[in-house]
Amino acid sequence: MLIFILTLGVFSIINTEMGVIGILPLIASNYGVNISTAGLLVSLFALAVAVSGPTLPLLLSRFNRKFIMIMVLAVFCICNVISAFATDFNVVLITRVLPAFFHPVYVSLAFAVASSSVDKSEIPKAVAKVMIGVSAGMVLGVPIVSYIASITSLEIAMLFFALVNGIALIVTIIFVPSMPVKNYLSYGTQLSILKEKNVWMAIVAVVFLNGGIFGVYSYLADYLERVTNYSAEIISIALLVYGLANIVGNIIAGKLLTDRAVSVVMAFPLALICIYCFMFFMGDMSLSMAVITLLWGILAGIGANINQYWITLSAPHVPDFANALFLVATNLGTCIGAAVCGYFIDGIDISYVVFGGIIFLGISFLFINIGAKNQRENIKAILSKTA
Repeated sequence: MLIFILTLGVFSIINTEMGVIGILPLIASNYGVNISTAGLLVSLFALAVAVSGPTLPLLLSRFNRKFIMIMVLAVFCICNVISAFATDFNVVLITRVLPAFFHPVYVSLAFAVASSSVDKSEIPKAVAKVMIGVSAGMVLGVPIVSYIASITSLEIAMLFFALVNGIALIVTIIFVPSMPVKNYLSYGTQLSILKEKNVWMAIVAVVFLNGGIFGVYSYLADYLERVTNYSAEIISIALLVYGLANIVGNIIAGKLLTDRAVSVVMAFPLALICIYCFMFFMGDMSLSMAVITLLWGILAGIGANINQYWITLSAPHVPDFANALFLVATNLGTCIGAAVCGYFIDGIDISYVVFGGIIFLGISFLFINIGAKNQRENIKAILSKTA
């Protein structure tokens, strides 16, 4: 029940973040702003997440975890209700950015609580279930909200965000037990992990790993249109397939990281490089690209779990702060990866976008291998404590 509630809560927050993408044109039209201005609802949300990621989870780590979960969900719910009925775009913008600061608080907390609720050996499976909420929020939020807006109104579509937040809030209040922090770690103790070389190796590995995934994915729709020559309808289906495959990848990752974690992490960049090579040589073939998109989506789902696992494994004694670092590293990787892959598109051609991803994955593979020995020792230490 606890894992399900955490997954629902994460979905409600990621849905708020990503779902608005599907209704940006309606928002622009409704409030009389251009589409780039409406896009601030997405970009400023992401910026707020990046800014608060390393700070707020740390500052709130001493408080009862149930209280923090209730507070964050309540902030999201109230702000979404206000934005749905707001008549001024600036009000909508403010009520989007404010809850965004609490996004990493809840998500990092969800991963930490999921990890602490099971045996150490079962942590990857528990985290993978919560990660399904992330994938579902990213994949299902856009089409669901867009569909609601098309059959009802913009206000009803935006109220959907508040509805999901509200459901998560209610079940949290009723079913989640009080979770006071029993062994509180001082801010200095948590920040001290930044002195550890292995932590930085993991952070850099995740920055480049996520950059290698999302740097290319950011231009997938454009690639499918210009290289594969898919129609708009087929592109929508392909993106949905990619997203649903992400969820499958999350499920698979839980098993893989439980049984042979370090070997899977080390092999992952090489597997995705192979996918990108196939994409470069066969991306203009409709059927081949459909299969590649499916396999890529599964690997991307596994990769999301690897990112979280690799950083938290490097600092298992400070799970809240480690999960916050995971969110910062992945967001930074996405930004840098998209920029670098964009240079390949502008400088050469859209079909060469995969080379940016391959470079990022190669660098990630290097840093993963450098830190692999220490990570194996961390796994042994965790399992020995369990025994």
